[in-house]
Amino acid sequence: MLKFNVQKILLSVMLIAVLAGMAEPALAVVAGDLGAVAESVGGTLDEVAKLITGAAYVAGMAFAVGAIAKFKQHKENPTQIPISQPIVFLLVGIALMFCPQIFKVGGKTLFADDSAAKAGVQGIYTF
Repeated sequence: MLKFNVQKILLSVMLIAVLAGMAEPALAVVAGDLGAVAESVGGTLDEVAKLITGAAYVAGMAFAVGAIAKFKQHKENPTQIPISQPIVFLLVGIALMFCPQIFKVGGKTLFADDSAAKAGVQGIYTF
């Protein structure tokens, strides 16, 4: 006999409703004008790229702070916290903080166009 999990069904319905609500403005720009719809979706993707970039920086900083806390815990009790744990936290934090720059360079390399590098940091110049 089939058992229905009400929470899973409600979560699925809510997820579909949210996704439909996000897609509606992009598709309702001008009926029949495919260029306007593509432009609207492209503008939305720019914002998503910026959101992912910001989330990567915040998560990277959180992992770096977590690594510092784990180093302190390892110093206080080395038998419970292995040294590999804070080192891995630190490496993940560094990787997340460099991730947006890697996306920017990868976008320029793959597409040879500045418009492809949406996720990078603006206004920071290298030496």
